[in-house]
Amino acid sequence: MTVQELDVIRQKKHELIEVRRTEKDQSEEVRRIIKEQGDKLAEVTGYRKQVLVCGGTGCTSSHSAKVIAQLEESFKELGIDDVLIVKTGCFGLCALGPIMIVYPEGAFYSQMTPEHAKTVAEKHLVKGGEIVKELLYKGTVHEDGSIIPFAETPFYKKQMRIALRNCGVIAAEDIEEAIAAGDYQAIEKVLTTMTPDDVIKEVLDSGLRGRGGAGFPTGRKWMFAKASAGDIKYVCCNADEGDPGAFMDRSVLEGDPHCVLEAMTIAGYAIGAHQGYIYVRAEYPIAVERLKIAIKQAHEYGLLGKNILGLGFDFDIEIRLGAGAFVCGEETALMTSIEGHRGEPRPRPPFPAVKGLFEKPTILNNVETWANINPIIMKGAKWYSSIGTEKSKGTKVFALGGKITNVGLVEVPMGTTLREIIEEIGGGIPNGKKFKAAQTGGPSGGCIPAEYIDTPIDFDNLVAIGSMMGSGGLIVLDEDTCMVDISKFYLEFTADESCGKCTPCRIGTKRLLQLLTKITEGKGEPEDLTKIEELAEHMKSSSLCALGQSAPNPILSTLHHFRNEYEDHIYNHHCTAGVCKALLSFTIDKEKCIGCGMCAKNCPVSAITRTDYVAPGHKLASFEIDTAKCIKCGVCQSNCKFKAVERK
Repeated sequence: MTVQELDVIRQKKHELIEVRRTEKDQSEEVRRIIKEQGDKLAEVTGYRKQVLVCGGTGCTSSHSAKVIAQLEESFKELGIDDVLIVKTGCFGLCALGPIMIVYPEGAFYSQMTPEHAKTVAEKHLVKGGEIVKELLYKGTVHEDGSIIPFAETPFYKKQMRIALRNCGVIAAEDIEEAIAAGDYQAIEKVLTTMTPDDVIKEVLDSGLRGRGGAGFPTGRKWMFAKASAGDIKYVCCNADEGDPGAFMDRSVLEGDPHCVLEAMTIAGYAIGAHQGYIYVRAEYPIAVERLKIAIKQAHEYGLLGKNILGLGFDFDIEIRLGAGAFVCGEETALMTSIEGHRGEPRPRPPFPAVKGLFEKPTILNNVETWANINPIIMKGAKWYSSIGTEKSKGTKVFALGGKITNVGLVEVPMGTTLREIIEEIGGGIPNGKKFKAAQTGGPSGGCIPAEYIDTPIDFDNLVAIGSMMGSGGLIVLDEDTCMVDISKFYLEFTADESCGKCTPCRIGTKRLLQLLTKITEGKGEPEDLTKIEELAEHMKSSSLCALGQSAPNPILSTLHHFRNEYEDHIYNHHCTAGVCKALLSFTIDKEKCIGCGMCAKNCPVSAITRTDYVAPGHKLASFEIDTAKCIKCGVCQSNCKFKAVERK
């Protein structure tokens, strides 16, 4: 394929894609047509309407494929042949899946079923049809019944989608839609107008820092690799997203895989490499399949392989599947695994930019970092560096989960406060509960208490309050969370995922876990806290790689901000949140108990029996719990409608 042929494809489907952008991103012509007469869109795009259905992992698990199948069947029955069905990537609001959006209206249908899809086809998608308001996401409907553009809802309006710019916009398995949406424009610009040094300077001046956790300046990493001597160099993509609750990289690969292929090719040109590897975990089957399709298509269109765009540059990419080892998120362990060995980290220095994959100079960036390269090249370093904070430029994608109303994927400018993300974008804590803390950075990060909710989120601010950005997992915790138990959860994960190569991590994680388990079982002693702190500091200073060095972070941050909870467990044998089973006790308030017996009927160990006491105003005798038999499962409390069962 030549540059001219690439431009023809871009123009061919450009307006088709533009219809799906939020109004501020649409071309002037598309905005005019939508405002004046929607049916005229068919003259420009070939379709009267477009129906986008999420095909990401979340919505797929909720049977979005059945929704698409029902739409296709309904279209045949109704004779609809001028409406395009598109299977896209993630829209972001995962809590509402399966999601379906109809353009040009931007009608946002949520929690779709095949039956709902049939209704929408019959009432909305036929000519002259109207939006089915009762099936819309309630956040897009005013009290008077008028429609709010979904881009103006609290979840979306404060977001700025750069890395996610094409997710939920294009058909991820169609390279021509990717091209029309802007993919491969940057490689054309780079190969025709820029030198390798120009590319590196643009990335360096943008201020882009690695989104995989450490936040190292991307341009500097590329500069070191270019300066390293060697006739063979490599470009790698870390798609081994292993943090519990993180799904940012997966969503980019599922929604816009071509942006990663293009960015890696640009990096290859910049440092003098001709081979790239994408290391992706096998647990991401949809992402892996779409990557395979994207690589095959890129070869067919002359955008990968020999003589790219006829401009004399060669670059190819291969996929390597990971077996799910968390330690392979560390760059040297990842490269060791690509080489076919057990995934264990190597001592640094030498750093990969000097001696990496197959002992050759190598650069490694994660998926989200790669997704930022095209916009930086096309819009310039000055534009990108104007977004964010002084030391943290651009945007950050967060996987928002835990005790939050709007579970999903969000992308916000660096410097957005935790309060804005949780209360405005995330919709706050469900069931009227209070916000207690946010856990960022996964097993390597820490917990941010409620007192820091107005902290602007960037690399340096998070480190200053005892946490870290990490790859972007953001788990919200409410008042019912035990911070000791949270620390134990992450230690169980890191102890299990330690590769065992170095003693501080292999032994240290298990010893820390033993101490935390001892505390949660009510057997903790005051000196255990001193032991934890000393061991944690030894691990941070002497472990071989970042897994061991950062494993104590969740404990240290919770000890710093929530030490009273640890002390409560040790001195009072009490878990305020009522999470640690060994410290729980269930009792029945005889004055509230009406004697219905639901607690006793559902007790799995027959620990509840009737007493002789009849409370005033009641007809039946109350019940009591035999604490010696009680296994503290909580079934009695969940079955009592009168709140007579108390957990202490």
